[in-house]
Amino acid sequence: MSNCIVAQSGGPTAAINASLSGVIEAAFNDPSIDIVYGSLNGIAGVLENNILNLTTLFGHNPESLEQLKHTPAMYLGSCRYKLPHYSNNVVPYEKIFRFFKEKNIDYFFYIGGNDSMDTVHKLSLYAKDHKIDVKIIGIPKTIDNDLVETDHTPGFGSAAKYVATTLLEIAHDTYIYNLESVTIVEIMGRNAGWLTAASALARTTYSTAPDLIYLPEMAFDVKAFIEQVKALQKTQKNIIVAVSEGIKDKDGNYIAASVSGTYDAFGHAKLSGVGKTLEYLLADQLGCKVRSIELSVLQRAAGHIASYTDIHEAVSVGKAAVEAATNGLTGKMMAIRRLTDMPYEITIQPVDVTLVANHEKPVPAHYINSAGDDVTRLFLDYASPLIQGETLLTYKNGLPHYLNIHHLKN
Repeated sequence: MSNCIVAQSGGPTAAINASLSGVIEAAFNDPSIDIVYGSLNGIAGVLENNILNLTTLFGHNPESLEQLKHTPAMYLGSCRYKLPHYSNNVVPYEKIFRFFKEKNIDYFFYIGGNDSMDTVHKLSLYAKDHKIDVKIIGIPKTIDNDLVETDHTPGFGSAAKYVATTLLEIAHDTYIYNLESVTIVEIMGRNAGWLTAASALARTTYSTAPDLIYLPEMAFDVKAFIEQVKALQKTQKNIIVAVSEGIKDKDGNYIAASVSGTYDAFGHAKLSGVGKTLEYLLADQLGCKVRSIELSVLQRAAGHIASYTDIHEAVSVGKAAVEAATNGLTGKMMAIRRLTDMPYEITIQPVDVTLVANHEKPVPAHYINSAGDDVTRLFLDYASPLIQGETLLTYKNGLPHYLNIHHLKN
């Protein structure tokens, strides 16, 4: 008997369950795998023996597996557990691999972002050093699109589609008033501005919004920002600004004040909100209406406007992970390689997770204009294929009919 287990970690996306469905489907179709388990709340579920039998749940229910593909957020739940290196604390490793042995687990799949790839890396090293034959594969996901060694990450395309759609709708809302206004839209992105850059996809033949785009890759000058807004006011009534939550000044200080100097489990500073900070600054300088909008968690799991391209690729990455593991690979992350832009075509290849863990991919300089307040045509060419296509959701009582997640509430 050979079994596998899959878990999800980090922040939710509209596409992460599509990767989960790809893993489950591929495992069901592989004669070398008997039972597919799911670990609730990431690696913490393995440590706490909190698991689901996915073979029982989905094995004879292809309709539910299809529904899972289009259900946003994380069916298996998540965690923010930072696995220590086994040289510092071997106890969690002993518990994890004891669990694998008891459940006859030969394959472990971890769907997540940068911190999740760190877990894949550490578990792979421990298994290699202790000659344990468990294949461990990372499956990328993050709306931030900041994983290295991959053209883009599943989850980014759908979040980008949501951001661009929302900016377009904000523009429609803003233009109706015959008065001067400035609207600041705060978008997720602590160190990498991919998602904020995607706001440029909202532009149409009749709308220039967002008029200004600020990414954390470029130093932000508050005085220059105010002057730029004032300059734009001379030629247009309404100004819409897209800004990453993590923009910093030339000395590396966040424009948004940190919350009492607090940090999360992975050392990320907790911020109070750059949109509101800039709103207050502009309100003191301009004689017009100024407001800020924080997209916050809304951009993470908007399944109702997911990108078909994103969902399709997420499924394919999940399937490729199973194929890689059953072919004997371990310590890998499945990466997307872009072959051509027109027509858009990709392939999926394994890369060493050591190249991915604890690295971040910023928006490169050639995707940002020289003034640091917009993106270039090259970025639009890169991002546009990722938001293409719409998913076919089923509806019940007027709402998207997503898969039941009662197991997470209990």
